[in-house]
Amino acid sequence: MSTPGGVVRRSLLDDLATSMLSLIADRKLAVGDQFESVRSLAERFKVAVPTVREALRRLEATGAVELRHGSGVYVGPNVGRLVLANPLALAPSADRLVELLQARALIEPPVAALAAATRGAAALEQMEQDLATAAELIASGDHARLAEVNMDFHRSLAQASGNATLAEVVESVTVVNAREQLEILHIHGDRQADLDEHRAIYDAIRSGDSDLAELLTREHLDGVLAVINQRLQHP
Repeated sequence: MSTPGGVVRRSLLDDLATSMLSLIADRKLAVGDQFESVRSLAERFKVAVPTVREALRRLEATGAVELRHGSGVYVGPNVGRLVLANPLALAPSADRLVELLQARALIEPPVAALAAATRGAAALEQMEQDLATAAELIASGDHARLAEVNMDFHRSLAQASGNATLAEVVESVTVVNAREQLEILHIHGDRQADLDEHRAIYDAIRSGDSDLAELLTREHLDGVLAVINQRLQHP
């Protein structure tokens, strides 16, 4: 039985994209480094130039490479990632959004415990900066930017765990449907209380208290989830 042409083409493009990533890794290219030209890649892998371009576009969609018009192909910020949010995710239903928060409430507290045990210095410094920025934004009334910084805090917390895969998971669940999650943070209401909870989590992590960091993170996210459920039941 013959294999459909479309399946063969997808397999070829997948194999080609994987070979390009392997080439980047073998050469130890870093984010921002220039990669081979499209024509050079076509010659190397013995495929047509349009096929190379299509494979590169797939990689570009994941952030593994960047195609700069008139300049060439460059290594992108996501080249080494294992976990990525779906960049084309549709706006979620209310139930789906609650599920997303439930997932975060299960994932992030143990990550906070690991962060307290590991205490990555750069990430702790970023968490402190996130808190300072949040305080300034509360004072200035810039609530849209405040919601973004609050999400940054959760990503910095995950970075402090020292586990790159867990950090990618947390980033993915905070990036996916980011606009809707930011709206949730607006609904949550008390911005100063939110900041105070973040500060308490940071203090527990900085002091190395894993149990307290996990407890406070769980209470924080469970509190957000409770408010959202209440709002959905009584709009």
